[in-house]
Amino acid sequence: MTRREALCRIGGSASAAAALAVGDLPAGSPAASQKTKAFIWDAHGHLGGARTPEESIARSLRYADRMGIERVVVSMGMSFVYDPTPEELRRQNDDVLRAVRFAPERVFGFVYVNPKHVAESLQEMDRCVRDGPMVGVKLWVAMHCNEPSLDPIVRRAAELKAPILQHTFLKVTGNLPGESTPADLVELARRHPDASFLCAHTGADWERGIRWIREAKNIASEISGSDPTAGMVEMAVRELGAERVIYGSDFPGRSFASQLAKVDSAELSEAARRLILGENLRRMLLPILTAKGIRA
Repeated sequence: MTRREALCRIGGSASAAAALAVGDLPAGSPAASQKTKAFIWDAHGHLGGARTPEESIARSLRYADRMGIERVVVSMGMSFVYDPTPEELRRQNDDVLRAVRFAPERVFGFVYVNPKHVAESLQEMDRCVRDGPMVGVKLWVAMHCNEPSLDPIVRRAAELKAPILQHTFLKVTGNLPGESTPADLVELARRHPDASFLCAHTGADWERGIRWIREAKNIASEISGSDPTAGMVEMAVRELGAERVIYGSDFPGRSFASQLAKVDSAELSEAARRLILGENLRRMLLPILTAKGIRA
């Protein structure tokens, strides 16, 4: 099956199919050869749209198989909560634990925490990461990430060697009350040079987001969530270096195909493409995977 056919099968848009048409080039052509050597790890995924976490992740993995995606990161539970209570955090993380246990060789779990509940968040990090199978931390929109309340959470993440996936957005209609921007994340990252961060969506307004995080070397640009726009990945590579750009999709809300189009359609070297599609995320996760004895 060609990638174009796979797009149609999973409901990819016509524009995404057109963007990925290069995947149908004859073997041996420069573009085709670049796209056959990279392994793909997806840095940003969720659960939902099914009756159980197991059904949700099974469906997503079927689509991932069609697109050649080997491993995926999953965070938050079956129903998102902007400002979760400690009890809601536990339920959300239990959903992710079920998904990880369903396919441990394919799924990386990131523990969802809320800096309004620091003690309980630290307990969840210990339960799910230190003593459980999860390998990262997810922060969403409960509080701006530059607030001092996040410092104990970030320090603990660094101790555990767990990277932090921080949602960032720059909405033309205005952000949610606790929604962070890439600039907020830069403030946090500068306070914690030993921690590793993924700037989720790179703010969506990626031209501003890329420039904002440029000087914070412990932040990687995670490119999920926005439409595949010409020049996005090329700018990120030019401004940050290919080693700081990481593919993610934000599935199931976004299709794997539309988000892979950002990388597939970009004018990149073969080496840069490999870094973005999987090698960078593997390198970021390798310390905690090694500590846990997880094959990578």
